[in-house]
Amino acid sequence: MIQLLFTVIFSEMAMILLFVFKTPLRKLLIMSLDRVKRGRGPVMVKTVAGTVFVVLMSSVYSMVKIQKRWIDDGGAVNPTDQVLLAKHLLEATLMGSILFLGLMIDRLHHYIRELRVRRKTMEDVKKQNRSFEDGKVEETKALEAEASTLREKLQQLESELEIKTKEVNTSEANAIALSKQSEGFLLEYDRLLEENQNLRSQLQSLDLRFSRSTSKKNT
Repeated sequence: MIQLLFTVIFSEMAMILLFVFKTPLRKLLIMSLDRVKRGRGPVMVKTVAGTVFVVLMSSVYSMVKIQKRWIDDGGAVNPTDQVLLAKHLLEATLMGSILFLGLMIDRLHHYIRELRVRRKTMEDVKKQNRSFEDGKVEETKALEAEASTLREKLQQLESELEIKTKEVNTSEANAIALSKQSEGFLLEYDRLLEENQNLRSQLQSLDLRFSRSTSKKNT
């Protein structure tokens, strides 16, 4: 049994060394432990660990019993009891080491898996950040292009507004000039109308004079 315990301890130590150094064997070991922890694997491991713990407690109990027998015998040491005590002590030490190393292997496996998951998450986050930054750069370029287009349109509208303002001012000036010209035309029309009426009145007076002079000659 002691040889079996030593074999298990050396195997566990080798597994711990494989966990410490990054080699292809570590990946294979992690995959194997992943398979062991699936399905009924954890139940079997717990059963084996429980059995080892019970045997450990049995060895401890045997050591305590042997020491109690020595005390009862007044300190007399039996060589057989010494051998049994050493055997139980060695077995208890080896089984305790097996349980401790098994716990270390379980925790190392858990932390390595957690580290791999965290690294993968970090890589995904970095990829998302890169894609987000790339999209942000493209969006910024699109916004800058749109802003430049709007500036050009604004300049064009300002130039068109300036031209229209000049045209409006010109039209207003022309309208004022036409208004003044029409006022002059109206004044001229009134003057001509007045002169026409004066001429008509003069013609009427001449006609009256002429008709009177003609009537006198006939008489």
